[in-house]
Amino acid sequence: MSSPSERPSGVIHDLGYRPYTGPRLGEGAVAWSFLITGLRNTYGLGRSGRSKVLPMILLATMLLPALILVGVLVQARDLLGLDSQIVAYSTYPLTTQLVISVFVAAQAPALVSRDLRFRTITLYLARPMRRSTYVLVRLASLAVATFLLIGAPLLLMYVGGVLADLPLGRETGRFLGGLVGALLLAACLAGLAAVMASLTVRRGLAVAGVIVVLVVTYTVVSTIQGIATETDHDTVGQVAGLFSPYTLVNGVQRFLFDSPAATPTPPEGTGMGLLYLVAVALCVLGSVGALLLRYRRVD
Repeated sequence: MSSPSERPSGVIHDLGYRPYTGPRLGEGAVAWSFLITGLRNTYGLGRSGRSKVLPMILLATMLLPALILVGVLVQARDLLGLDSQIVAYSTYPLTTQLVISVFVAAQAPALVSRDLRFRTITLYLARPMRRSTYVLVRLASLAVATFLLIGAPLLLMYVGGVLADLPLGRETGRFLGGLVGALLLAACLAGLAAVMASLTVRRGLAVAGVIVVLVVTYTVVSTIQGIATETDHDTVGQVAGLFSPYTLVNGVQRFLFDSPAATPTPPEGTGMGLLYLVAVALCVLGSVGALLLRYRRVD
């Protein structure tokens, strides 16, 4: 049996750890960092390689038709007698609405449903960030990501129009009108998708719900508008256009900027145009209000 003098003695090492004594940046800095992280996550940046596949494919799918249109416009403008874009800025999002809907449906659950399912929201709210800030930042991340998806091909088309020597002033005005439409559409889509994704912790159910809301409503509205045109009931078609984000925003662009209509029954007259503007505001603000109400019940 060893004697007490032979037992090993412990040694305390001073590793020099110091507590953080710098400035506390507060809620604003946390919200900004949270916004950038959410925006990166929507495109798979900072995540696994598998998470990058779908958003990058969808982005490429949005850009490819615009690139083809630019090539035709630049190379064959004189041959074809073109004096404007082959596809108007205001109609391009409706042409690619299925791609946009899939993107929003896939990324909204990644930002919203996952936090609820894995309870990471409790960690976020443990920081100096209120529930309302969390909701607004998550919504802003999805809206900005969607705006980039819609706006990137419009920017490519604008550069092509400048290279093709289209009238610069006219082209710039139409492009800015297209960007306003892209911003409104992104806000509407992000709001609706986030609300649907917040209702379930199952990503598959959230994706299906968003697809139904966006794609089915557009299909139904397009069908009603087509029938209304054939039967000379344009007012019915104009009212139906209020119930899909795509036709709704296109109608606002038509009213505000006299952009080419992408639907057979665009809003006519000041009263109907103002109704479309009110509907956009209600869609965005209503989505924010529904999310705030939903997260008041989250423990």
